[in-house]
Amino acid sequence: MTTVASLSLVPHLLIKPSFRCCSRKGVGRYGGIKVYAVLRDDGAEYSKNNNWEALFHVDDPGPRVPIAKGKFLDVNQALEVVRFDIQYCDWRARQDLLTIMVLHNKVVEVLNPLAREFKSIETLSKELAELQQELAKAHNQVHLSESRVSSALDKLAQMETLVNDRLLQDGSSSASTAECTSLPPSTSSTTRVEAKKAPRRSLNVSGPLKPYNASLRNFWYPIAFSSDLKDDTMVPMDCFEEQWVIFRGKDGRPGCVQNTCAHRACPLHLGSVKEGRIQCPYHGWEYSTDGKCEKMPSTKMLNVRIRSLPCFEQEGMVWIWPGDDPPKSTIPSLLPPSGFTVHAEIVMELPVEHGLLLDNLLDLAHAPFTHTSTFAKGWSVPSLVKFLTPSSGLQGYWDPYPIDMEFRPPCMVLSTIGISKPGKLQGKSTQQCSTHLHQLHVCLPSSRNKTRLLYRMSLDFAPWLKHIPFMHLLWSHFAEKVLNEDLRLVLGQQERMVSGANVWNWPVSYDKLGIRYRLWRDAIERGADRLPFSNQIESGS
Repeated sequence: MTTVASLSLVPHLLIKPSFRCCSRKGVGRYGGIKVYAVLRDDGAEYSKNNNWEALFHVDDPGPRVPIAKGKFLDVNQALEVVRFDIQYCDWRARQDLLTIMVLHNKVVEVLNPLAREFKSIETLSKELAELQQELAKAHNQVHLSESRVSSALDKLAQMETLVNDRLLQDGSSSASTAECTSLPPSTSSTTRVEAKKAPRRSLNVSGPLKPYNASLRNFWYPIAFSSDLKDDTMVPMDCFEEQWVIFRGKDGRPGCVQNTCAHRACPLHLGSVKEGRIQCPYHGWEYSTDGKCEKMPSTKMLNVRIRSLPCFEQEGMVWIWPGDDPPKSTIPSLLPPSGFTVHAEIVMELPVEHGLLLDNLLDLAHAPFTHTSTFAKGWSVPSLVKFLTPSSGLQGYWDPYPIDMEFRPPCMVLSTIGISKPGKLQGKSTQQCSTHLHQLHVCLPSSRNKTRLLYRMSLDFAPWLKHIPFMHLLWSHFAEKVLNEDLRLVLGQQERMVSGANVWNWPVSYDKLGIRYRLWRDAIERGADRLPFSNQIESGS
């Protein structure tokens, strides 16, 4: 027996607008809707095996346990209330969607060409009018659910702010016991309870720039792109207020040595590379990549060595280990995701402390105010900006922007941006976007008030751009223009910080990733036994 398949969210039966009447072979004209009937022999099995059924198999969360009016809750209890509200909204939204799907099924049954054999046009019109009213009610219910979700997310943002305040505490149990909050209004309850204001917490990042803590040195640091280090070239750079120079040895491997000749303290980078050795321009002393002096013209050969650092090349970048501890055996990967092509690699020296630059890179909420003449030109200002991340993570995504972001210790920021065309975002998440831009920022601490920035930009579309002559100059110009918009602000912050102002005086919810970076760095400098967010750091190392 042949049956007509019912409507579902699979491509067995299609509905689309139309204004033309078609023949009786399966198409009819009712209310401007064209219906394609699909005949199947397994109608019962089709309904039973529908893959979309699982979408609606969610238990009713039930009534929330009532809370006595005026009772104050701690942060964790308040978060549970918000979680219940979001769970309820999720269940309610699924029920609303199910209602609309059922009504659409009824519309299909009414418009089915086979039904015209048994019902008059007047009867069909009456049934369609009734269904139209029911659909209007169902759509209104969906809009109500959207409002409930928005309210629940707003309260979740408030709870995140309170949690951030608790993260900023020194860990005192007495302080954590005293700090509490009241139950916020629930989306599933109209009871209103006044909030008890918690003491405001802040990070203390102020005062003159201090020397870097030695513990911060005990990491692998990327210092140059491999493409910039030719066989006969040198790359001088500062790291932790010390001068170094990198070059390639006889075997083609990079080495990093002190940028000071042992003889008369002449800068070695002013010399040249000869047969895998760096030659001092003053008296011609030559050093290998391990710092050993292998040639002393015009004098007796002596056993002389200058300092060198462990140096390694991986995935197009040169890394060094400037710390006193033994180097770790693994170096994190900084390659863009699969499918991306690198289009630009840029190095800049900036007159700001590297922590302030990281604070800036880990903050996207400033974009529509700061970058009005570059990538954020034309962006609207959202009513609420949030950075959503796991409770113990250094990565997450921005809402409402389609941007994923991660801080990777000790000084790297990786981000993936969903775009439609230059300066325009597309979609609500990176997964919904068809084209993407991937960025890597490395903020090497050169000195107390100087940062060596390595920037790499990759695209998962238009690979031919890489072959356009002088395209790299255009990318460099644009990157510098964006950076200059930030630089004038960060330099102002640095001046005021040195004078005693606290650049983290009043953190809010969208500062979450920057706060976590500061908490991580503070734990490093204090020599904490266990670092915050250590699970991610260990898995990413």
